[in-house]
Amino acid sequence: MSARLFPYAAFGLTLLAVLAVPVAALEAATAPQTPATAAPDAAAKAAKPVDEAEAAAKESDEALRHGDGVAAVVNDHPISNYDVRQRMQLFLATSGAKPSAEAIKEIRGQVLKQLETERLELDEAIKNKVSVTAAEVDKAIADIMTDNHLTLEQLNKLLSSADVRMETLRAQIAAQIAWSKLVQDALGDRVHVSQLDVDDELARLKRGADKPHYVVSEIFQAVDTPEQDAKVHKDMEELETQLQAGAPFSSVARQLSQNPTAAQGGDLGVVQEGQLPPELDKVLKTLHSGQISPPIRATGGYYILLLRELQMPVGAKLPDQAPEPTGPAGTLPLTRVLLPIGPKPTKELVEKAFQAAAVMRSQIENCTNAKEITKRLPGAQFFDLGNMRLADLSTEMRSAIEKAEPGGITPPMVSQVGVEIIVRCDKRIPKVETFQLPSRDRIENQIYEEQITTLARQYLRDLRRDADVETVEK
Repeated sequence: MSARLFPYAAFGLTLLAVLAVPVAALEAATAPQTPATAAPDAAAKAAKPVDEAEAAAKESDEALRHGDGVAAVVNDHPISNYDVRQRMQLFLATSGAKPSAEAIKEIRGQVLKQLETERLELDEAIKNKVSVTAAEVDKAIADIMTDNHLTLEQLNKLLSSADVRMETLRAQIAAQIAWSKLVQDALGDRVHVSQLDVDDELARLKRGADKPHYVVSEIFQAVDTPEQDAKVHKDMEELETQLQAGAPFSSVARQLSQNPTAAQGGDLGVVQEGQLPPELDKVLKTLHSGQISPPIRATGGYYILLLRELQMPVGAKLPDQAPEPTGPAGTLPLTRVLLPIGPKPTKELVEKAFQAAAVMRSQIENCTNAKEITKRLPGAQFFDLGNMRLADLSTEMRSAIEKAEPGGITPPMVSQVGVEIIVRCDKRIPKVETFQLPSRDRIENQIYEEQITTLARQYLRDLRRDADVETVEK
């Protein structure tokens, strides 16, 4: 088996870009940029090796020296209120959540619990002499920039506009990498996936090929003691509320899920009927594509599931997926998002508007959600066009709308008034496909990840059981 690295959760910053790039400020942001391939502070760190895990562990101490109070103490190591505020701001910015004042308190508790967990993981990594280099953190940040089409200068501006220090981002990434490396070093030798294991799993999948399969994402939070059950359940109910209100599932999973699938935005991949624990399987069978489950109590804690796609049994006849009529012939219900850029915009301004529009498009899920996303970008405008006659639109716009699926979104387009996105408000066709058997390599990787995830969860549970954690009430 080839060497593997236990995944860590490097989270996306797409919504932060939406929040932080006002249209009026786009032109001011067109100064010469540092290429996205440049690693943050690479030159400075090349001269003197830096252990980013040690630096992350000292973040709270630095905050306390500046007079900030203590939110929790983990094995004599403080977590400052400043740490919690920073992570809260990062979560709210990247998730797009708009919680009430009461919900903010609940989310703060979840963020603090996550910080406590990270502190346990980080201390254990340092105790076992696991180090994280600046280059490893730089690479993770470079990946974030590449995924979001950002330069280093733009990333710094985006973090600054949300009042988030770069050190906060680096500390979180360093803690995740440290735990990943520790789990791999400490537990990797205990995971053995033989070719017979792969054969057995492949045979099981073939036997289940006549059953439905589901493409699923998860958010998991552990219940380590019976006394925690009610609190964790309440926290997960609040997360469900934020998800139902439009917070991107993958962003919330990356930051608050406690399973290693958080590294992939909660992606569980394809599971067949009967593969998950009975409590989860029972609820999964009731969901339709795109639906989010309520919190589900199962072994180890609570889960929230997202059914992304239903895959029908091999050989099954797919249901008719023709769109339903929504209005008079030749019309479609549409909404329009406009980023006005003036009558004679510079090339740089158009590019900035395109970038902002592309980020918005990645967060828009439907016409209702589009209105909320538009509100977050100062200067952007939202229009409910109702049932529009396609013949009245420009050739380019009509073509883009026709290419978009029902409920879909056009790519950004330049018009006489700015950069536009059109959202189709007709009913989205549920995504249904037939199941395809995965490759042997994919099966081997999945078995490995399942086994090491189980061991890592046990490892963390033991750390929590033996830890001295004192949370300061607020």
